Amino acid sequence: MVDERTERGSVDFTDTPEEHAFRAELRQWIEGELPIPPLPDDDEGRIAYLSALQSRMHAAGLSALSFPVEYGGRGFPPEFEAILLDEMGSVGLPSAWHYGYVARVILLYGNEEQKRRFLPPAFSGEERWCQGFSEPGAGSDLGALTTRAHLDGGSYVVNGQKVWTTEAKWADWCLLLVRTDPEAPTHRAMSCFIVPIDAPGLTVRPFRQITGAMEFAELFFDDVRVPVSARVGEAGEGWRIAMSTVSFERGPGDVGYIADLRRTIGRLTDVVRAAGPGGAALQEGPAPAGNREMALRLAQSMVDVEVLRVHVLRSLSRRTAGLATEVDASVDKLLMVRTEQALGHVELDLHGAGVLTGEEPEALYDYLWSRAASVYGGSEQIQRTIVATRLLGLPRGP
Repeated sequence: MVDERTERGSVDFTDTPEEHAFRAELRQWIEGELPIPPLPDDDEGRIAYLSALQSRMHAAGLSALSFPVEYGGRGFPPEFEAILLDEMGSVGLPSAWHYGYVARVILLYGNEEQKRRFLPPAFSGEERWCQGFSEPGAGSDLGALTTRAHLDGGSYVVNGQKVWTTEAKWADWCLLLVRTDPEAPTHRAMSCFIVPIDAPGLTVRPFRQITGAMEFAELFFDDVRVPVSARVGEAGEGWRIAMSTVSFERGPGDVGYIADLRRTIGRLTDVVRAAGPGGAALQEGPAPAGNREMALRLAQSMVDVEVLRVHVLRSLSRRTAGLATEVDASVDKLLMVRTEQALGHVELDLHGAGVLTGEEPEALYDYLWSRAASVYGGSEQIQRTIVATRLLGLPRGP
């Protein structure tokens, strides 16, 4: 899939023989999973569903495709991850693993003991992770974080608060960013740690968001002791690790959003087709032109998702060639925001009043969640600034 033109921005999207063989292997596995049961609406059911799917994928050799074999992966190029998400989304399977970006950080910065201890059970679904970065006063500006840790013998003692911590309620481990040197400049003042969620002094307080789910939580650290051996990388290397983490988090290929978007496209396509040419089932909604207008809008969303898919594939190919930069992830993130929010509007309008009367809970969830796409993993404004200054070479403001 990668050729000599990659450096100039061109990619051959034809499957190589190895990719073709993998796609056939994947489709055979998917055939055994059909029909696909619906994703549960409740939090506990959703987590159980995704965990079970992750476990089945791992047993079939379909998790951690681009991670080294010695840690439980398959050792494939990153493009194979895109093939996996493409095929899963095409049949309505959701992405089972949304925290793969944390595993990549452990692979890059963790020591050998940490890699062998934490990567295999993450790949198999035995252990789940969350990311403790954002704080009430430090969201997009991580440099403002105030959670601190001081060294006391062979342990760090952590005090502070984190918020917007995704799936902390079900996590076993937290990748935690804290300030360890109050005198150092911001970019050299932070360190990163692996902390067990059940550590004494750590309180997890889930809260309900506008979607109705309790996916997020606050974390409170009250004299939580973390051994020095749990530090990822060197002391003061936390900012660099955090930037790597959010770079992977911004990549739709690393967090599985391509599969989820394609799954939504497939579900909405079925709704439009079921309405028929006259669109009688859609006339009750707000779309005055009925089925034709909605079909055209859905077609545009299909194009948007395909553009995002091939751009992500290009980014993964650049990673294989050693050409990837943080700017690639920012461009991917901006494309994802546009695509997900436009699709959320289509889904909302397609189902009409049924969304507000509770008849279409998944559509309402998708729409409300899409509104957060421009904030999590670094706000849209920050991504635009990164693209403007680092890719386009535009000057910063006065």
